[in-house]
Parts: sequence; C-alpha cells; structure tokens
Amino acid sequence: MNESTLREAICEVGKSLYDRGLATGSSGNISVRLDDGWLLTPTNSCLGRLDPARLSKLDWTGKLLSGDPVSKEAFLHSAMYEERSGAGAIVHLHSTHCAAVSCMSGLDASDCIPPLTAYFVMKIGKLPLIPYHRPGDPKLGDAIRGPARKHAAVLLANHGPVVSGATLDAAVNAMEELEETAKLFLLLRGHNPRVLSEAQIDELRQAFRLDH
Repeated sequence: MNESTLREAICEVGKSLYDRGLATGSSGNISVRLDDGWLLTPTNSCLGRLDPARLSKLDWTGKLLSGDPVSKEAFLHSAMYEERSGAGAIVHLHSTHCAAVSCMSGLDASDCIPPLTAYFVMKIGKLPLIPYHRPGDPKLGDAIRGPARKHAAVLLANHGPVVSGATLDAAVNAMEELEETAKLFLLLRGHNPRVLSEAQIDELRQAFRLDH
C-alpha cells in the first residue's frame, strides 16, 4: 500500500475499533511502518474521529516530519519496531478485558494468559506482562525491548496491550483475538478450564509454521 492508502486504512480501523467499544475517548494508538519512517495517531486524538491528513509522520529518530503533535506513547511503538524488523503495524489499546487482566495479581509474568484456544496460540502465542510504569514514562520503552524480541504482543500492567503484526490487518486481528481471549480468561476464572497441552501447541507450531 502507498502512504495515502495506509493513512485511510488507519482511520478506518480506528473508527471500527471505536465504534465497537474497543477504544474509548482519546485512549489507544495505531501506527504503520513506511519506507521513509512511520505513521502514528496523534496525541489526544479519538480513534473514532481521525483525519488522514493530520496523522503524525515520524522518522526513525523520532522527529516529527508532518501532522499533529505525536502521542506521548510513541516510544512504545518505536521500541517494538526496533526489536521486530518484520512488524509492519502496531496497535495499542486500553480495551476492557485486556485492561482488566492487566490489573490482576498473581499472573505469570512470562505468560499471563493461558493457551485457552488454538487461535490465541496462533495469533499471540505467549503474552509477557510488563511491570507498571506511568503513562508516558520512557523507561517503559526499555522495559518492553527484551520481551518484544521474542513476542509479537505484550501486556502492560494496569494499562493495556501492545500488539504488532506484519500488516495493519494482522495487528488488528491479533489484538481482537487477544481481547476475546482475555474475556474468556475472566469468564473462566475459578472454573478450572482445560487449556491446550504442550503437544497440542507444538502441533499448531508445526502446522502453521508459527516459529517462522
């Protein structure tokens, strides 16, 4: 896609996420990699009312090239892009069920949602929990670098998920799968759910080349 098409796509995706209640107010942000930098939804922008011409365009040093002032969470995206060369887009939301899970105590920090479904394993895999940092704290960018080298998605404690994908569609689909699995996880709390076994996960990895 050319830049103009990608700008339109970001706005369409943003409106879809907003209209379905996955983004509220001015929370969340979306970015897409370009040949000469990257696009990001601006600071204090509502994903349901984005203007393609006003999206922030940055170079890889973080300099704003055009558009409205950049989101204070731009460093989350830049850190993920730097660690994941195959990432073409990133979605960060404060979606209800993921945010609820991010506030729970006693989670496994290396994999905070169990493998409840095949589609969660296929689109997300393991989900590391990143320790709490205040919004806009640059140290959060450093905190996600290590996990981002191995994982396409992370969950920020008391905050929400950051999900990357090869394309914008892939990132959004993975984000939606994560939100639905977080909902299942909450619904099943206290019910001793059956999760996928290591053998079943290995079968998925081989069948769908998940490690490639």
